Amino acid sequence: MGSDMTTSKGRVTIREVAERAGVSVATVSRVLSGNYPVPPATRTRVLRAARDLDYVANAHARALVGGGRKMVAVVLRQVTSPFYAQVAEGVEAEAAARGWLCLVGTTGGDPGRELEFVQLMREEGARLVILVGGVVEDDAYRERVARYAQALDASGARLVLCGRPAPDPGIPALVVEFDNEAGARAITGHLLSAGHRRIVFLGGLPGNTALDARVAGYRAALAEHGLPTDAAHVIDCGLGRAAGHRAMSELLKNTREFTAVFAGDDMVAAGALRAIADAGLRVPHDISVVGYNDIPLAEDFNPPLTTVRTPAEELGRAAVRIALRDPDHTAGTHHLLGTHIVVRDSVQPPPTDGGPTPV
Repeated sequence: MGSDMTTSKGRVTIREVAERAGVSVATVSRVLSGNYPVPPATRTRVLRAARDLDYVANAHARALVGGGRKMVAVVLRQVTSPFYAQVAEGVEAEAAARGWLCLVGTTGGDPGRELEFVQLMREEGARLVILVGGVVEDDAYRERVARYAQALDASGARLVLCGRPAPDPGIPALVVEFDNEAGARAITGHLLSAGHRRIVFLGGLPGNTALDARVAGYRAALAEHGLPTDAAHVIDCGLGRAAGHRAMSELLKNTREFTAVFAGDDMVAAGALRAIADAGLRVPHDISVVGYNDIPLAEDFNPPLTTVRTPAEELGRAAVRIALRDPDHTAGTHHLLGTHIVVRDSVQPPPTDGGPTPV
């Protein structure tokens, strides 16, 4: 498999591979099928030509004759994240309802593995390839996604960006995401309405599309309530329970006063809740805590967590439904889903003494 993907609109034919390799079409067919003995030197020459031309394997070519396989691929960073799992579940449910197969691939955040999976799905004839979740948008990412979108489009397939914006509105990709900034603005407003003015955002990850939008919403809400810019306190600890626990433990060791914590997601909130309890403090009596995503376990936290419900499963369903309803591979197709606050027991007005006493 080559490391690059075509960006042309034309599909390379087996005849072009044969011409490049200096062999007959039949020989190319034998090499690619693997069912006939072919001299090693010839095989190497044919495979190099196929790679150089970015020839899409026979399985996909045959599928294209029949309009492509009824297959959708969803590519996740990890399956242990409740949010990713719910999105994948939505993709699977919508695919199954239409008689399609759903394949799930994980990358661990490795761009090389992502590239290989996208290329494999292209060769196998997947009609939709769905990339899920926020990412750090650097130049390498922008180039990679543009290449994915153009190569899939050239093969009669479609790229869907799920839970993240397109790095370039001109690429042929469908975007289905939810309004991270509005959700963050609303949950921060909830804390402000309860009387909190010293609110920490725990879980920033600079450059990450989802978290940057949540931080922007947090800052906007503070500004809307007349607080100065320096009232914002963002701790860039990233996501996950361990990150939340570690960052919250460190925060409680210093002398900065605060009365509420806005966790970047519910798993960060879980870690923060544990660190607060370990420090001998209580939620919400000493510190109020809110999260983001409303994972299934959020209502079972101690105390049950006030959070932002993101339409994770619907996001996956919509990615499939909209892509199949609107088959035109036009650039800039964008759909934004809403969020809402779920109020539970982790917020109350700040303590009258001005905040928790660091331990």
